[in-house]
Amino acid sequence: MQPTLLVLAAGMGSRYGGLKQLDPVGPSGETVLDYAVFDALRAGFGRVVFIIRRDFEEVFRRQVGDKYAGRIAVDYVFQGLDTLPEGFSPPPDREKPWGTGHAVWCARETVREPFAVINADDFYGADSFRQLGAFLASPAAAARGFDPMSGHRTPSTLAAQFAMVGFRLANTLSEHGAVSRGLCTADAQGRLQTIVEQTGILSADVGRGRKFTGDEIVSMNCWGFTPALFAGLDAQLRTFLAERGRETKSEFYLPAAVATMISFGTASVKVLPTASTWFGVTYREDRPRTVAALAALVQAGHYPDRLF
Repeated sequence: MQPTLLVLAAGMGSRYGGLKQLDPVGPSGETVLDYAVFDALRAGFGRVVFIIRRDFEEVFRRQVGDKYAGRIAVDYVFQGLDTLPEGFSPPPDREKPWGTGHAVWCARETVREPFAVINADDFYGADSFRQLGAFLASPAAAARGFDPMSGHRTPSTLAAQFAMVGFRLANTLSEHGAVSRGLCTADAQGRLQTIVEQTGILSADVGRGRKFTGDEIVSMNCWGFTPALFAGLDAQLRTFLAERGRETKSEFYLPAAVATMISFGTASVKVLPTASTWFGVTYREDRPRTVAALAALVQAGHYPDRLF
């Protein structure tokens, strides 16, 4: 079964100042997202599912989804403020949906096969998709071991097997402002143990004798899952909403949900280290660097002049 690429594309990019998923940065007007879809196709993925908001569905379909027609199957999932488990509703003064964990939960009825999760505005590199494609096609990725009622592992079953692409911190920085990164620890077998969110990381903080060495492994929201994830998300989302569902700005984050599954013993996450350099458009000032980096990759023959 070919894996699916699940793309988190519901954000407008408040720091960037617009719908940055649609900003042309490639030599022939490609978006960062186009490179992700192209790399996923080369890695054996058979479908892409975009998680978007209803209010920009028409423009997203026209400018993004339609260009992949005939190359890869395309589906859409909508993340809405009131898309919640039965019995829950948003507070009247809340304006934004509930975060990345909620976004992936919204795809539970659409995705039934192994799948990768990425951000729409991040460039992860071909190696990330090659590693995820190989992992998701392996027997180790069989979904098993999760009790959806309790959210815990049952005694007679094994933990579900997931994966995360791990980037070197030094390869994920912006020259134009602070970034937040999930700093990861792994055991001797390369299994993820913890993710700690570190905010306000500047380029000046990284290097010899500084706060960070640059060799730390960080999560860039580039994951490999099986449908076993959805039971864990559902259980945790219900708990989150029961405890914090009346708050106007609280968010249910995917990395935190995965970390909880690890702590429960219901999931084991293999870290897939990559030497690829991440880049994206966190800030509008990042755009020239992204344009130059993509042009260099095309010039070196890693990508064709026109993707789609």
